[in-house]
Amino acid sequence: MTSIDVKDLTKEYGTARAVDHLTFSVKPGRVTGFLGPNGAGKSTTMRLVLGLDRPTHGTATVGGRAYATLDGPLRKVGALLDAQAAHGSRTARDHLRVLAVGNRIPDRRVDEVLAETGLSSVARRRVRTYSLGMRQRLGIAAALLGDPEVVMLDEPSNGLDPEGIVWIRELLRRLAQEGRTVLVSSHLMNETASFADHLVVLGGGRLLADTPMREFIDARARPRVRVRTTDGTGLRRLLAEHGYEAAAPDDGQDSHEGHWTVEHARVDDIGRLTSAAGLTVLELGADEGTLEQAYLDLTASATEFTTTPAPTPDQQPQEA
Repeated sequence: MTSIDVKDLTKEYGTARAVDHLTFSVKPGRVTGFLGPNGAGKSTTMRLVLGLDRPTHGTATVGGRAYATLDGPLRKVGALLDAQAAHGSRTARDHLRVLAVGNRIPDRRVDEVLAETGLSSVARRRVRTYSLGMRQRLGIAAALLGDPEVVMLDEPSNGLDPEGIVWIRELLRRLAQEGRTVLVSSHLMNETASFADHLVVLGGGRLLADTPMREFIDARARPRVRVRTTDGTGLRRLLAEHGYEAAAPDDGQDSHEGHWTVEHARVDDIGRLTSAAGLTVLELGADEGTLEQAYLDLTASATEFTTTPAPTPDQQPQEA
């Protein structure tokens, strides 16, 4: 199957460098999440892959070829970059039929993707009457029209209702299982965690990470274990003997049947220790690191916009 290969890719706009010597590959058979703060260079990179911009330096290829040189490109690469791209006065069916004719795609395929994206019942309505979520579905239908080997989607969950979010999640997984190359840009960390197998993370136009998602999380987000016991003092003593520190519940005082937190620990390890010691445990649960925690840890210094907490009343400046 076909991969996306970015090699030493650089894009400058005047004196601003949007993409800075970027190198990574998007492989078939998995969903690759494309993450980064605003201004990180994600959209610019996708545009360079699709030949919508010319690189200042380096290459971006699909299956070893520049997008502009592909025969019947819609049958090779399907992309959604802007849900507002469809002409508002056209119906959804007409929009897709124009794309099909221009790429020598059978007309029957229009009805297939309309059904696949749930738009069959509104296919003859003009696009300007569509909600944002419906426009997103139409953009995805256009991306799938050529039954492409490569699918690139920018914020596909934007505007979708809960049912639509579940649908796009299942669609992405199916496309990867079929051996296609799937690249998805998103700002929704929890949603990305639900479908991505691999992550490419940018910051300031540079590559920050190119790794399997689970490895990315485990390397940057601290695992914790929650323990509820009737013997907080015994739990703290036991864990201290084995190099762990238990954070006390509430205000730091031992409490009857309190919930304790053990940092940098795994459930299996804590479970074995408490069981061997005969300590009564009422509840034992993992508080695994999340993609959001790992992402924020990595990109903290690469965000374009940051906020400053409002001062508390005692920090307010005093009048002279």
